[in-house]
Amino acid sequence: MNIHEYQAKEVFRKYGVPTPEGGVAFSSEEARRVAEDLDSDLWVVKAQIHAGGRGKAGGVKLAKSLDEVEEIANEMLGMTLVTHQTGPEGKVVKKVYIEEGADIKAEYYLGMVLDRALEMPVMMASTEGGMEIEEVAAKTPEKIVKVAIDPTIGFKPFHARKLAFGLGLGKDEQKSFIKFAAALYNVYMDNDAEMIEINPLIKTGEGKFIALDAKMGFDDNALYKHHEIAEMRDLDEEEPTEAEAKRHGLSYIKLDGNVGCMVNGAGLAMATMDIIKHEGGEPANFLDVGGAANPDTVAKGFEIILSDKNVKSIFVNIFGGIVRCDRVANGILEATKRVEVSVPVVVRLDGTNAIEAAEILRNANIQNIIPATDLEDGAKKAVAVAKGDK
Repeated sequence: MNIHEYQAKEVFRKYGVPTPEGGVAFSSEEARRVAEDLDSDLWVVKAQIHAGGRGKAGGVKLAKSLDEVEEIANEMLGMTLVTHQTGPEGKVVKKVYIEEGADIKAEYYLGMVLDRALEMPVMMASTEGGMEIEEVAAKTPEKIVKVAIDPTIGFKPFHARKLAFGLGLGKDEQKSFIKFAAALYNVYMDNDAEMIEINPLIKTGEGKFIALDAKMGFDDNALYKHHEIAEMRDLDEEEPTEAEAKRHGLSYIKLDGNVGCMVNGAGLAMATMDIIKHEGGEPANFLDVGGAANPDTVAKGFEIILSDKNVKSIFVNIFGGIVRCDRVANGILEATKRVEVSVPVVVRLDGTNAIEAAEILRNANIQNIIPATDLEDGAKKAVAVAKGDK
């Protein structure tokens, strides 16, 4: 789960991570009132969406007067912001963050992620603040300094000093940076974060370090421990079908293709998407119905897949281990009762009760269900009918 910048900064402040003062606004009039309450003669108006690259897309602007704050907020609210992370459809701006201006002497990048290979959190820093970190990693990876932190010993001054040396900080600045980095580590660990990104982290003329931006993402499986964080969820920023799937215990991610996929097990789901690509098709989604699939969850999966108007065929690829194939077959029949299955459905069922499942589907005599003998056969047929081939 991701949260907005203004929410991430609320979390930061609880741990003593310095941020500029600011407030969220849902109208241009409210934006003006927020700016009036800030002790500043320079303000920044920031569109609040779950995507990076807002500045380049016109979602971050300076205002030198209260009238200008109101004018910029009025322009931003309701606009569709398109960045490299939103895709061409963009995201509608429904709120803005008004923040006091800052005295910027230098800009840096500072972030934390989990390194799954090392099985430890990693803190990263770079002198290329304000740049997209992916671009820095691709073109000048030597400018990114990393330290892996063993949670059993925690974040120590030597971790911060390595980062500080990499940033070229002087002795007087290192003390302030070490305190900042240690607080950020506590934010990450205490809240079961998956990712924290500050870009830019700024150094002021007084040598203080301030988080000028803030992004946070959390482990969904740990949200039950963090009710305050869970309440920050903004469903307007999430794909509606993905949120609907989550409510029903389904793992679903919408993609841009036209072959819908319904599979059990993440590994088989990835392999299914790969073979669809191999056969010249494009998967429309990732959907793992899990090991406890039943007719209701399978039927809900069909509803979600068919809500995507780009879907021209569905490939049901189930290997019955924990999940029984006859349950999946009954789920397919249930789906045909609930929604109009208007596209061809290629079905490959193997494993537990596969023979019984084949019998169920055969006796149902549903016209647009196409049986497949194996994974390759199923992928070929699903891609072919999506293209309109017989």
